[in-house]
Amino acid sequence: MTPKNIIILGDGMADEPIASLGNKTPMQVADTPYMDMLAKKGRNGLLNTVPDGFAPGSEIANLSVLGYHIPTVYEGRGVLEAASMGVDILPGEMAMRCNLVCIEGNLLKNHSAGHISTAEAAQLIQFLEKELGNDIFSFYPGVSYRHLLKIKGGDKRLLCTPPHDIPEQPFKPHLIQPEREEAVTTADALNKLILNSQELLRNHPINRKRIAAGKDPANSIWPWSPGYRPQMKPLTELYPISSGAVISAVDLIRGIGVYAGLEVIMVEGATGLHDTNYEGKARAALDALKEKDFVYLHIEASDEAGHEGNVPLKVRTIEYLDARIVKTIYEEIRNWNVPVTITILPDHPTPCAIRTHTRDAIPFLIWHKGIEPDGVQTYDEFAAREGFYGLLKENELMKIIFNK
Repeated sequence: MTPKNIIILGDGMADEPIASLGNKTPMQVADTPYMDMLAKKGRNGLLNTVPDGFAPGSEIANLSVLGYHIPTVYEGRGVLEAASMGVDILPGEMAMRCNLVCIEGNLLKNHSAGHISTAEAAQLIQFLEKELGNDIFSFYPGVSYRHLLKIKGGDKRLLCTPPHDIPEQPFKPHLIQPEREEAVTTADALNKLILNSQELLRNHPINRKRIAAGKDPANSIWPWSPGYRPQMKPLTELYPISSGAVISAVDLIRGIGVYAGLEVIMVEGATGLHDTNYEGKARAALDALKEKDFVYLHIEASDEAGHEGNVPLKVRTIEYLDARIVKTIYEEIRNWNVPVTITILPDHPTPCAIRTHTRDAIPFLIWHKGIEPDGVQTYDEFAAREGFYGLLKENELMKIIFNK
């Protein structure tokens, strides 16, 4: 009987002690009886998901969780999202994530244009493609504020600041800089594109309506994370997996799944926010696990709450993960005859205090029937320090899961 594995990833779930929570983290404060129970019945540890020399982005951290060697495969998040969107990146082409952001005065107010709707954003991206698209630059609409910019002949040796790293900071000092002299032309062209987008979007009808409704306008693009087409082996060639699936609301994770050889399963009502269809994603994961032996279930909500600096919301998203995902999955698979291993973890911390990612180690738990518990009683950043596995790094988690 082939054993099955499911990884449940709460993006950005880990945090730091917060004064308003009695110097506890959202994971410590949240009511999570099922994750605590699995930590108590299973084994725990910490995992460094970000190798030295790399920024703690979700693309790095999720590739690492899935057991890839980052220096070998990493080519930026743009190409990964392109794969999810069905946009082919050919030799001589470069892809970049292209956020719609909100600029207020000289400040980058937020990275998400107030979490603009997908329908509104699509109109803006289509407008920019008409006005700014040409033989060099092509815009492709994605989900909410997350879009794609493809550049022919671009040089990826650029210094780009992720917009979620600089909320409420002046944007001009963070415009794109060339790493090498050969990349000056690409950097200059992209910065000109950013400034031109601001002129075009300022008075667009979509933004006038958003402002009238008290919402943040999407009045600038912000391209970042450049790269070429990556060379990634499917997971079936790296680990004893015969077939697998990925379930996520965001193009980045779905794109990783495409290159990893996983079936991308779309769930109606999956938003990437706290209002996502938790029950639908849990049901889709269980159905996939009946047919396949590996499922990667990604929940974005806690990360977005961290980027907003919204402590109560982050606590609530963690509780939703426990009550509406983990409970549903555990209660069904514990009665299956086939052995199933559940692994739960975030990809990186997204502390509410600083509203961006950090590279600190994250807590993980592993449970399956018959595993010998390690004595940890709760699932959180500090309890995991006493876990059986100690401190792991990068692909060591997948090696443990698959006994390699």
